[in-house]
Amino acid sequence: MTMTQSRAADARSYLFNDHTVEGYRHAVAAGSARVADRVGRTDRPFSGVGPARLAPDIAAIDLERPLHDHAAALDELERVYLRDAVYFHHPRYLAHLNCPVVIPALLGEVVLSAVNSSLDTWDQSAGGTLIERRLVDWTAGRIGFGPAADGVFTSGGTQSNLQALFLAREEARAAGTPLSRLRVITSEAGHFSVRKAATLLGLGPEAVVAVETDAERRMRPGGLARELDRCRRAGLTVMAVAATAGTTDFGSIDPLPEIARLCAAAGVWLHVDAAYGCGLLVSRRRRHLLDGIERADSVTVDFHKSFFQPVSSSALLVRDGAALRHAAHHADYLNPLRMAERGIPNQVDKSLQTTRRFDALKLWLTLRVMGADAVGELFDQVVDLAAEAHAMLAADPRFEVVTRSALSTLVFRYLPPEGPGRELADDANLYAREALAASGEAVVAGTTVDGRHHLKLTLLNPETTRDDVAYVLDLLAGHAQRHVDDLAPLAGHREVTHVHS
Repeated sequence: MTMTQSRAADARSYLFNDHTVEGYRHAVAAGSARVADRVGRTDRPFSGVGPARLAPDIAAIDLERPLHDHAAALDELERVYLRDAVYFHHPRYLAHLNCPVVIPALLGEVVLSAVNSSLDTWDQSAGGTLIERRLVDWTAGRIGFGPAADGVFTSGGTQSNLQALFLAREEARAAGTPLSRLRVITSEAGHFSVRKAATLLGLGPEAVVAVETDAERRMRPGGLARELDRCRRAGLTVMAVAATAGTTDFGSIDPLPEIARLCAAAGVWLHVDAAYGCGLLVSRRRRHLLDGIERADSVTVDFHKSFFQPVSSSALLVRDGAALRHAAHHADYLNPLRMAERGIPNQVDKSLQTTRRFDALKLWLTLRVMGADAVGELFDQVVDLAAEAHAMLAADPRFEVVTRSALSTLVFRYLPPEGPGRELADDANLYAREALAASGEAVVAGTTVDGRHHLKLTLLNPETTRDDVAYVLDLLAGHAQRHVDDLAPLAGHREVTHVHS
């Protein structure tokens, strides 16, 4: 065997095939054992590491010199990733819309990554296409759509919102409306991806009109009615209203029945961003909170937020599947038109993506192993906990809380006692969040409400307890007050600016 042949044989030994199944078993077992060991030993959600400390370790790795050993590579990975990863399964991870994941979905990850189906065409996925289509039908049924509904799995809520507004734009353009006259209406608490989508669709961010919200941060139907009338009188076409069922900051659910009535009367496409609130679709106690969603033209769902799925697992659903024709493009090498005429199911005909993972398998195995009711019970538990946590915050004089969430978020801030330190509230809340993250004991999020800095808890872990929440609140109050104590003597004498690392 020549040197070239030897190198070729060595390279082929890394391929997964019928000759290397034992190596695959050992490698995957070693990887899963390493993760299980790390998760089993994790006593806090984060190490507190900063990029300045970790970046040199990663930069020092010579990618031109492979280790040729799975164990050695895992040892290195432990040092540069696993040791300092943010662990969403920990009960004191309370920051963003990241959920712990269920084991059946992780089983799905093992299967889908090894088989590596691509869900763009039938001849690359076979049964995978039918499984995804069945799950689309199941989700549409949970929403309340009829038999004409359809949809497709996506990479996440941002892509789903983009595609929904793309479909709405194309429907408006089919009526001859120029882009410059198109408008999208959403609420002040709507997701930023609506404006991003408008820019990507050639409308510009100024095409998005924000309607005021009520005290619970829900779109005001009266404000929507006025804006619809204003646009009509100005000769503008509202191509879509983007309502939200679970805003990122407040967990608020817009009044969907009233919004649907206004959209129907005006002949406007209604999109509902239920990326967060979609967990209510399987709740036996709170499904009514989504009443009216069945009247939407399109709906975004993120299974990787409230169905406890690994990233990514999301979908866009439409009430009339014919609208998906706007995303279709037939390439001779991939999905020629004759395939559609023969009824061959190619998912690329309805997707913005071409190559696409079989992410639907994770949800499929979740439903087949534990069932929808069990998923709904997990989501109900975190919503129950949020109600308890709201009561705790409302009764705690150290904090002021913005509003009670319909879902599982809490937006609040530490309020220093009356005196010179009160003017340091913004800086104290910013500092408390960063100090808590640096300690690694817990992770919370932050946001701005009415120009003031606030803290935010996002509860998505059913293992989180009332005691966990109380412990984190005490930590936040301690960090914030220490910061105030350090700077209060300076307050009123000069402007104090905290420099964040």
